[in-house]
Amino acid sequence: MSIKAVLFDLDNTLIDFMKMKKEACRSAIKAMINAGLKMKKREGYEKLMECYFRVGLDSSIAFTKFLEEQVGKADEKILQAGIKGYQKTKPNYLKPYPYVLETLETLKSLGLKLGIVTDAPREKALQRLNAMNITKYFGMIITLDDTGVGKKDLLPLELAMKKLNLSPEEILFVGDSLRRDIEPAKKIGMKTLLIKRYQDLRKIKSFI
Repeated sequence: MSIKAVLFDLDNTLIDFMKMKKEACRSAIKAMINAGLKMKKREGYEKLMECYFRVGLDSSIAFTKFLEEQVGKADEKILQAGIKGYQKTKPNYLKPYPYVLETLETLKSLGLKLGIVTDAPREKALQRLNAMNITKYFGMIITLDDTGVGKKDLLPLELAMKKLNLSPEEILFVGDSLRRDIEPAKKIGMKTLLIKRYQDLRKIKSFI
């Protein structure tokens, strides 16, 4: 059965999300130290990243939680300096991987349906897609807000099939994580492509 749709994970599949997060957090820590935070840069960065991994990489309370844990309270001056430093650096890394635009253009020209299925909240996902100027390629964007669970629970993938009105064998799912992307998609019956490096996007053509 031929492929009629290609679904993509977002973070670390189409964009280097972790590089963006790390560099923005480094800038945030530097700004907080300049505003009065008594910590070494490396220690502060490592503790902030640890906090993000605990409360969620898209969490809006990570900075507050970090300051409460490290100094006992979230001093407003230091908190706002950190947020400002983070937001100043973040846009520099909101760029698609090489081959993303080329791949999306090719798939679109072939008449394939394209979609996003991500575990990120809708607001954050749309911010990243819009910043990369690739939202226009996707007829369907399913986020954490649509089902309340990640792809591991299969509901987002089932919702995608329902919206596409296609059988799983007609869908290729492209992602960077075996556990969160590939295994759930295989379990539901979709064809899959694991992205280990951005050049792997070129392998999509072998499925079409």
